[in-house]
Amino acid sequence: MKRITIQDIAKELDIAFSTVARALNDHPAISDATKKAVRETAQRLGYRQNKLASSLRSGHTNTIGIIVPSLDVSFFSSVVHGIEKIMNENGYSILLYQSNEAYESEKKGIETFLNSRVAGIIASVAKETTRYEHYSEIRKRRTPLLFFDRTIDALPLPSVTIDDYKGGFIATEHLIRQGYKRIVHITSAQSLRIFTERLRGYIDALKLHNLPVDEDLILYGDFSLDYGRQCVLNLYNRNIDFDAVFALEDYTAMGVLQQLLASGVKVPEEVGVIGFANEAFTALVTPGLSTIDQQTVAMGEAAAELFLKMLKSEDLYNNLPERVILDPLLIARGSTQRLVPAKQ
Repeated sequence: MKRITIQDIAKELDIAFSTVARALNDHPAISDATKKAVRETAQRLGYRQNKLASSLRSGHTNTIGIIVPSLDVSFFSSVVHGIEKIMNENGYSILLYQSNEAYESEKKGIETFLNSRVAGIIASVAKETTRYEHYSEIRKRRTPLLFFDRTIDALPLPSVTIDDYKGGFIATEHLIRQGYKRIVHITSAQSLRIFTERLRGYIDALKLHNLPVDEDLILYGDFSLDYGRQCVLNLYNRNIDFDAVFALEDYTAMGVLQQLLASGVKVPEEVGVIGFANEAFTALVTPGLSTIDQQTVAMGEAAAELFLKMLKSEDLYNNLPERVILDPLLIARGSTQRLVPAKQ
């Protein structure tokens, strides 16, 4: 069978070759009616676009690079799912890279994307990253770049996040309303904005309810399941009185829960525990782990929609960056619910 070309479509519609080419690439100068006619004719004739040739002409592929700290965490997997759904619907593929929270690995991932001539990059910053020249390079090349979840204050770029301050506040206030008064907050030694904002929310919730901010109850470290366990042991070894723990993320909260139960502590009667992210396992343990849901799929879809706007922008990086902020949602489970709500 004869291979159908752009010239065949142009001849069928009696329009210029260049008009068909631009219509197939969704060029803004071509009317919607012409685009529709070209697409319908291409489908009827059995035309298949040569994406390699198209990418060589345009200087980039129809591929989007996505870099995440880790796919072991279901939060990032779920966000990527939301991004991929929208990008695929709009004719884009994704190239995925894990930084494993390492600065050097993140740099390598960005280099790989740029060498692959991706159409743009969506990133969540590794916790080790304190220098940003690799992200600045993306901007210099005028390649679209968007952050999700973890952003860089020093680089004003479009982003999609949740309100981490509000998440920290409502997690702490939930514990206070359950009657807890000596609330530990486990946070990160790294100065990532998402964690400093959760800490700020924790402090403001205590102040609003006239509870003291005790530095002995704020623990800084490298979040993990083991670190959660170590925090509990450390608090008991130092004879620090506490009756609740708000951990910066769910794996650390799970470590806290495991160590409390192993030490014979009743949860939530004696100590309450709440995490952050709503990882899949939080609903499966006993007692169920209270947490803050980050609307992961909605975050991914919002990131993709904003990114598509960037791809069509003729004024990339020259305007104030658009930032989408989603609301966090409290998921209260057995690890904190010790008070029975009063009957109405």
